Amino acid sequence: MPPVEELEESYQRFRNDPSFKAELASYLKEYAGRPTPLYHARNLSDRVGGARIYLKREDLLHGGAHKINNTLGQALLAKRMNKRRIIAETGAGQHGVATAMACAALGMSSEIYMGSTDMRRQRPNVLRMKMLGSTVHPVDSGSRTLKDAINEAIRDWITNVRDTYYLLGSAVGPHPYPVMVRDFQRAIGDEIKRQFARASAGRDGGGGRHPDVAIACVGGGSNAIGTFYPLAGTSTELIGVEAGGHGLGTGRHSATLSAGRRGVLHGMMTYLLQDEEGQITETHSVSAGLDYPGVGPEHAHYKEEGTVTYRSATDREAVDAFMLLTETEGIIPALESSHAIAEAIRIAPGMKRSESIVVTLSGRGDKDVEEVRRYLERNGH
Repeated sequence: MPPVEELEESYQRFRNDPSFKAELASYLKEYAGRPTPLYHARNLSDRVGGARIYLKREDLLHGGAHKINNTLGQALLAKRMNKRRIIAETGAGQHGVATAMACAALGMSSEIYMGSTDMRRQRPNVLRMKMLGSTVHPVDSGSRTLKDAINEAIRDWITNVRDTYYLLGSAVGPHPYPVMVRDFQRAIGDEIKRQFARASAGRDGGGGRHPDVAIACVGGGSNAIGTFYPLAGTSTELIGVEAGGHGLGTGRHSATLSAGRRGVLHGMMTYLLQDEEGQITETHSVSAGLDYPGVGPEHAHYKEEGTVTYRSATDREAVDAFMLLTETEGIIPALESSHAIAEAIRIAPGMKRSESIVVTLSGRGDKDVEEVRRYLERNGH
């Protein structure tokens, strides 16, 4: 509890500090590349039919994913707290890369914990982290994926808390992490509101409109909470898409909100995939970044309040969406984001042409090309 309480006190002190906010805004604009565009995917919309599909292009940020929004914010906070050693966990590798980039830019050291299964699936990102100066620690316990990487990072943090800052990558863990990550990622939803209002004004002279539907993929839930939080309470229907793996009925999935129940993990009460005795069950997804048996507690709250509808997409649906967006728009999406694209493809034909869907394209898919190739070969394509 002492390091968690220290972190909460520090975040409350700096979150509204004008110099902290100005420094973060500068790095987000000049280093990370914010704001990201809102792109009308006309070819995909025409191919699918129905609603217009827009993409919030977080894949164009430095490092190729939304993760840099959070790592810059937390690394700057760590620096204000006089913590010089940064540790982090990573699943698909994007958070690890973004942590390594932020630490290199700010002159800090970083060490990344990554499950050995994920290291095999995401070798290019492992190489990028090492080139950026990070030490990458393989984790061979448990399922050797994201959950186990978080376990090891927490063990390191509580052992070396005086000089070490744990830079958690998703909207999970003990308070204040879910709040911090939400706050650093809310730039996504804030920009969607401004950009869509301008786009709709230019199209029909109406102005001030919100998208009819906003969709984001959900693992731990950082890009999704950044999308949903500013749009909650507006006219926009919010849909989160989890990893359905081989299907919810098979038990081989990572759809926590669709198939889990309440429990406690990593210092948070939320929905978990667990057996009758409360032991965490192994997960599966073609996407390493969604391969997690829990979800951010704010998403659990949104589910129970009915603020957001949570659905799932199977590995097959995600890979099909990956291929379709690549072919129609020349944009290679991350496999995580492909789950959200799959939901847009599913619902758009039943909507009017005058209606709109915004999908948060949380990352680019360079890292996933080999995984998609292996998947297609295994399944006879």
